Amino acid sequence: MATMESLIGLVNRIQRACTALGDYGGGGGDAATTFSSLWDALPSVAVVGGQSSGKSSVLESIVGRDFLPRGSGIVTRRPLVLQLHKTEGRQEEYAEFGHMPRRRFTDFALVRKEIQDETDRITGKSKHISPIPIHLSIYSPNVVNLTLIDLPGLTKVAVEGQPETIVEDIEKMVRTYVEKPNSIILAISPANQDIATSDAMKLAREVDPSGERTFGVLTKLDLMDKGTDALDVLEGRAYRLQHPWVGIVNRSQADINNNTDMIYARRREQEYFATSPDYGHLASRMGSAYLAKLLSQHLESVIKAKIPGITSLINKGVDEMEAELDHLGRPIAVDAGAQMYTILELCRAFEKIFKEHLDGGQLLVSLLGLGETMRQWCIFLLHIFKFIFLLLCQRPGGDRIYGVFDNQLPAALRKLPFDRHLSLQSVRKIVSEADGYQPHLIAPEQGYRRLIDGSLNFFRGPAEASVDAVHFILKELVRRSIGETEELRRFPTLQSALAAAACEALEKFRDESKKTVVRLVDMESSYLTVDFFRRLPQEGEKMGPTPSPGDHRTSSADRRNHPPSDRGNPSDPFGDRYAEAHFRRIGSNVSSYIGMVSDTLRNTIPKAVVYCQVREAKQNLLNYFYTQIGRKEGKQLAELLDEDPSLMSKRNEIGKRLELYKAARNEMDAVEWVR
Repeated sequence: MATMESLIGLVNRIQRACTALGDYGGGGGDAATTFSSLWDALPSVAVVGGQSSGKSSVLESIVGRDFLPRGSGIVTRRPLVLQLHKTEGRQEEYAEFGHMPRRRFTDFALVRKEIQDETDRITGKSKHISPIPIHLSIYSPNVVNLTLIDLPGLTKVAVEGQPETIVEDIEKMVRTYVEKPNSIILAISPANQDIATSDAMKLAREVDPSGERTFGVLTKLDLMDKGTDALDVLEGRAYRLQHPWVGIVNRSQADINNNTDMIYARRREQEYFATSPDYGHLASRMGSAYLAKLLSQHLESVIKAKIPGITSLINKGVDEMEAELDHLGRPIAVDAGAQMYTILELCRAFEKIFKEHLDGGQLLVSLLGLGETMRQWCIFLLHIFKFIFLLLCQRPGGDRIYGVFDNQLPAALRKLPFDRHLSLQSVRKIVSEADGYQPHLIAPEQGYRRLIDGSLNFFRGPAEASVDAVHFILKELVRRSIGETEELRRFPTLQSALAAAACEALEKFRDESKKTVVRLVDMESSYLTVDFFRRLPQEGEKMGPTPSPGDHRTSSADRRNHPPSDRGNPSDPFGDRYAEAHFRRIGSNVSSYIGMVSDTLRNTIPKAVVYCQVREAKQNLLNYFYTQIGRKEGKQLAELLDEDPSLMSKRNEIGKRLELYKAARNEMDAVEWVR
């Protein structure tokens, strides 16, 4: 059955576990800053006093053992969490350190040495201080259940070997312990000094002005000048607190040097108060034994009152840590099947985000198959909803691809140098070169073909540029999608492999897309639309016959009345064959045909790109990667799931802390049942 004594033991265990996990109050530990500090919620007794105030002697009197390091200057340079456990019967007294949990110390001289050695391990041989506490548990039938935190003694000046900031550093450390609401302050002041100058009482009054959390202790009562006493303080007239003052008579330096038995020292202390003419009426509430009992009872009552708050904090911490573990991701199983499943799940998460980026392209795929009137109407609606889509979804991948087809491709087609290629001089030159020594009879078919082939070659550039533009967008979407897949952030190796595989697939899709769009251009060159040219003579007849410079039936008068531009240029080597109007008509006919082809390619190039790149990227982006994954063995899969070491460390730390909180919650619940 759980009792209040076992509850104090529970608090002790939680404190030790908190320290091991980096949560030890005093502003120390990274873990303590990540989640609410459980240490700060646990009630404890912080022992505060100036140097040479008798602080160590008080603690040793409470324990009944001589175990603390002594010397001049700052002896206590790390907080000492002293946990006392009362044992039943006459069991042998022993001590255990938190950093050496499996070793029992029965020789308390070795305890003193280990405190000193452990302090030096963190601070070195210097006189610096450290907030990392030392945990010491003492099991004895001669103690009460109690937890005390011995803090470095307050000082006013730095001595040789100490850093210049030592005064501020010590005060800052002590404040972090005594400021928290659950801290019980044990303020120790020597009776042979004016209480108004006590460093401990000055600090206690600042952090606890009402005195509700402060217990005042006067040491060295036997060293006061003859004719003086400390009754005004002990009876609460000089300095009032909510709890009674306690007087202590420590061992003298001679007693310490002679290793005077602690039990004998306690008995002599009791005799001092019982026989004192000044303090006899207060003897029942004086001495170290009474102080230990008083503190133990008060600590029990404080813990009892704080149980609901501690339980609430633990429950909150459990929820926070489980949420954080879900965010970081749970540990990966070691068997190959589970690792394979994890990799596939991560790939699906990436593909889902990548496809969401491309969702804007779905409307594009449907638009490309509609009639012109309906397509223009849908494009109008698309532009209306495009801005809303960008604002709400923030996934402009499909829209950017559509921009390539709707803006970049038409603009590139408009900039093609057809005016230069189909100029009068160029047409005359190409047609005449195609005719060779034999002028064409009716229409210069070879000239037409050369003009058309030369014009169609210009379409290769915009076609391939469209492929490259879409490829760039898809690569950017892959990079962004990997960055937005939170589950992948745990695995930088898998991230790199996934990015490389996706980009390799996009390269293949790009190559296939380029081949396809170039084929579209080549198909236009390889087979001309005959009906287009068959209609030209009919359209010419409707417009009236155009006399040919080789027509012998034309009268000389007609030739004289014909404009000079239609008779050719006598200085041009080809000018004696055909009139300019003839070549202009050829250029115009080729230009009309190229315009028709341009309209066709403006529609077919996007279809080819969407089919070969966008559609493939959406459906088959990781197909080859999946094939490779299926061939990997357990060790290779584990390498892909090699997490960031800092993330693994963080998750392990949170996992350990979560176990502590859950165990503490179970024990707290058990204590509440018996209350």
